[in-house]
Amino acid sequence: MANAEVQEKATDLKEEDPALIEFYSSFKDLFEFFCLNTTIHGTIRLVCSSRNKMKTAFWALLFLANFGMLYWQFALIFNQYWGYPVVMSLSVHSEPKMFPAVTICNLNPYRVSTVRKNLDELDKLARISLQRVYGFNLSDKFLEDDADVDIEGKLHEDPSTGNSSGFQLDYSITLLPTDDNLSFRLCNATGGDCFRMTYSSGVDAVKEWYRFHYMNIMSEVPHITNVPHNEDSIEDLVYACQYEGRPCKGSVTDHFHHPIYGSCYTFNYNGTDVFWKAYKPGIVYGLSLILKVQQKDHIPFLSTGTGVKVMIHNHNQTPFLEHEGFDIRPGIESIIGIKQDEVNRLGGLYGECTESGEDVNVNIIYNSTYTMQACLHSCFQHEMIEKCGCGYYYYPLPSGAEYCNYNKHPGWGHCFYPLYKQLLNHNLSCFNKCPKPCKESSYKLTAGYAKWPSTPSEGWIHKTLQARHSYNKTGPRKDIAKVNVFFERLDYNSWDESPEYDINLVMSNMGSQWSLWFGSSVLSVVEMFEFLVDAAILTLLLFYRRLTAKKSHKMPHSPTVPSVSLMLEKYRYVEEGLATNQPSEQTYNGEATFSQDGLPSYSKYDKYQLPELYSSVVLHRYEPQHEHCIDFGSKS
Repeated sequence: MANAEVQEKATDLKEEDPALIEFYSSFKDLFEFFCLNTTIHGTIRLVCSSRNKMKTAFWALLFLANFGMLYWQFALIFNQYWGYPVVMSLSVHSEPKMFPAVTICNLNPYRVSTVRKNLDELDKLARISLQRVYGFNLSDKFLEDDADVDIEGKLHEDPSTGNSSGFQLDYSITLLPTDDNLSFRLCNATGGDCFRMTYSSGVDAVKEWYRFHYMNIMSEVPHITNVPHNEDSIEDLVYACQYEGRPCKGSVTDHFHHPIYGSCYTFNYNGTDVFWKAYKPGIVYGLSLILKVQQKDHIPFLSTGTGVKVMIHNHNQTPFLEHEGFDIRPGIESIIGIKQDEVNRLGGLYGECTESGEDVNVNIIYNSTYTMQACLHSCFQHEMIEKCGCGYYYYPLPSGAEYCNYNKHPGWGHCFYPLYKQLLNHNLSCFNKCPKPCKESSYKLTAGYAKWPSTPSEGWIHKTLQARHSYNKTGPRKDIAKVNVFFERLDYNSWDESPEYDINLVMSNMGSQWSLWFGSSVLSVVEMFEFLVDAAILTLLLFYRRLTAKKSHKMPHSPTVPSVSLMLEKYRYVEEGLATNQPSEQTYNGEATFSQDGLPSYSKYDKYQLPELYSSVVLHRYEPQHEHCIDFGSKS
């Protein structure tokens, strides 16, 4: 008997032990557990003040308002982070550096012998046009002796007539007065669509009109990049060159020709010769040049200035003189101080930039390092070839293309000028295709000027130049100039981009906002996540229980309970033994009768007390049951 009680107590304790996975029976239990145990401030008020509906509503609204403010601040933080802003940090470095490349041009474009007669013809047309518009005559010194052309007769000729084998000047494109303005008309290939290029300044109108005809004439000759030294030499422009007091090396210059600025020379183009290494700042340790301004074969309508064009730029870079160069007047000593800046851009998500230009979707037509200007000019040249059928004369040509010529490409000017205007206004798609370099050096210049040579020293300087450089001064016109280019200081500014919002700053700001509105920590976020997961699991469990309950209600009948019969010989023996002491018990047809509790009746006075009978009897392998019913609505 004692063993049975111990076994029963062990069974009860086993039923009271917690399960491996316990779960909440309702959302109310889940919510109350979360509010009472979370580390988020204020949530306990939602449960403790449940008897006071007003307080409960107040704390619920306050909690929701704080929750909304928190995630509004989160949205602002992530909006700033995903905008990928950058900040520029300035650092100063000081070290010996390579002297920059210096390009000088004589502002004297060539009259190439191949097209010399056409250029003389254009000069004569310009003089007659100015006489018609303004009523004055230019002297014959503007014309060449061999320009014997009947311009008056050709002004009324059909431009399609003439010698088809050579270049024919289009006399229909002439200067036209319009009120107070001056213009010239351009038409498409069929002549059906025309517009006027109008200028308020007559000087600008004449220069642009002349430049348009000049490009068509020069398209007949190959683009000039290298002029033979017997026709053009650096000695014709540079009388003296010194760097840090030492004579410059003649082999360190790169020579090219510009259609507008004439013959150009670049000092220290490659930036690899240690001769150009700068160790000290100051005028004495810079580049000093004595230049002569010559205007032989001058084209007065194309180049209206006198002097020298100078540009200071990076090594292995094409100098775009029309954008960054400055002019040096003759009779002046110019002192140019240099300060260098470096810019390092992040690129990627923080902005578009390119390391070397290889990833840019534009075929660069310049044989130099990548710059944004080189990319823009290359892109415009490709746009010209695609839309106008020919290339712009001032830019190099890609392979397989040819320069524009209104004899071969009628109406190209009607296509060119609107397209070029889009480039100037930054409306062309090229600005989206050409990113800035990720690492870029720039030079800030400061200039000072003085009269040179001075009146007292003018005599001996001219005689010295005449003795050393075969210099011949004729007339009172000043034709020499001096240029000094030097580093003002060797230290340079480095501007480096860095993310304004990195991941550490974002996490710090989020933690500050979470502490401000809820006074909690990262573990509180985990608790919130756990609450959401538990709510999702509870929803699935309730849905599954409801689904299984519906299936069980579809059963048509209750299961059949098998009949009970006594088949044991031992039980029959006991029954017979009990029958002798209990005459009132009856049997019917050999079957035993049962008491109300479902077991055979016996006398408590019987000498055969067999308590093990009730624990070992199995009725057709079914243990005795008190009720034979099934509760379809209860949980199994």
